[in-house]
Amino acid sequence: MNKPNETIKAPLSEQEILAKKELKEQRKRDISEFIINYSLYILLVGFIIFVTIMRPRFISINSIVNIITQTAFRLPIALGVGGIIVLTGTDLSAGRIIGLTAIITASLLQRGDYPNIMYEGLADNPMPILLVLLIVVIVGGIFGAFNGFFVAKFKLHPFIVTLSTQLIVYAISLQYIQLGKNNGQPVGGLRQDFSDKIIGSVSIFGINIQYLVFYAIILVALMWFIWNKTVIGKNMYAVGCNPEAANVSGISVFKTIMTVFIMAGMLYGVNGFFTSAYVGSNNAATGVNFELDAIAACVIGGVSFSGGVGKIKGVVIGVFLLQLITASFIFLGVDANLQYAIKGLVILLATSIDMRKYLVRK
Repeated sequence: MNKPNETIKAPLSEQEILAKKELKEQRKRDISEFIINYSLYILLVGFIIFVTIMRPRFISINSIVNIITQTAFRLPIALGVGGIIVLTGTDLSAGRIIGLTAIITASLLQRGDYPNIMYEGLADNPMPILLVLLIVVIVGGIFGAFNGFFVAKFKLHPFIVTLSTQLIVYAISLQYIQLGKNNGQPVGGLRQDFSDKIIGSVSIFGINIQYLVFYAIILVALMWFIWNKTVIGKNMYAVGCNPEAANVSGISVFKTIMTVFIMAGMLYGVNGFFTSAYVGSNNAATGVNFELDAIAACVIGGVSFSGGVGKIKGVVIGVFLLQLITASFIFLGVDANLQYAIKGLVILLATSIDMRKYLVRK
């Protein structure tokens, strides 16, 4: 006999048993998908914890501030490259454009008493810093337009176009540093007022923060607004997803590609302006491989080569994580040559995960 108030459970039907089994399988699949999709972040977090245990100074205030400064320094190029990746493209000329604009910036902002000054006329009539910034932004924009035109007009792959531009810009840089008394030497002797405005710092709660960080924050806010709140941003995502469909819906694919490449070039010019002060002594090798770190950071941050996918916050997170990895290598004393191999594996893993997500969506 059943005890009073004891409920008798009815046996589960076959459909209910199957439904429960399906629910368990779905949960397993969801967990598996989560682990695969976020495996890179899981590995990076695990690696950072390992470095912190091995080298506790890694998470000191000075170390974190230095990583943030490095992130700010690398952000403009990543913001430019990120937009091009959203269009399913890439830009191999970015680093060289930064190098050229850095050399131009340095040559126009040298001290009047510098022995190898390139433009002697500037010794008595120093050029305004903002005017120099405008010049290098225009120079960067011109090369961006050059890339965008050949990609948009002739349907050439951005890899080929930007590889060609990379070589052209490098040749221009080599010729430019021959001007005046410089005779091929690194362009240095920068004005103190310029250096102070870029790599100078302000103390906040006893922590010295370089002005560079605040400039980067302004650029991030500006690009976030363009990507998310303007017609340019909406068209960029539409063209990245499906250029044919975007064209049918009335979006000018040519103008969109041109605009994104020009914006990228202008950001490279800004980065070159920063680089000039940050490096101090600029030559034709300045900016080499900057684009590779930018591409890696964008992919780590979830900007997809499949097109139409990516967020500004992802670019920022990607750059920060990449600088975190680079700093951890220094703390662990990893050989500089080995660092390139590890970065290559990170890019390969991030791209593989990105492609898997794309295939799942299809």
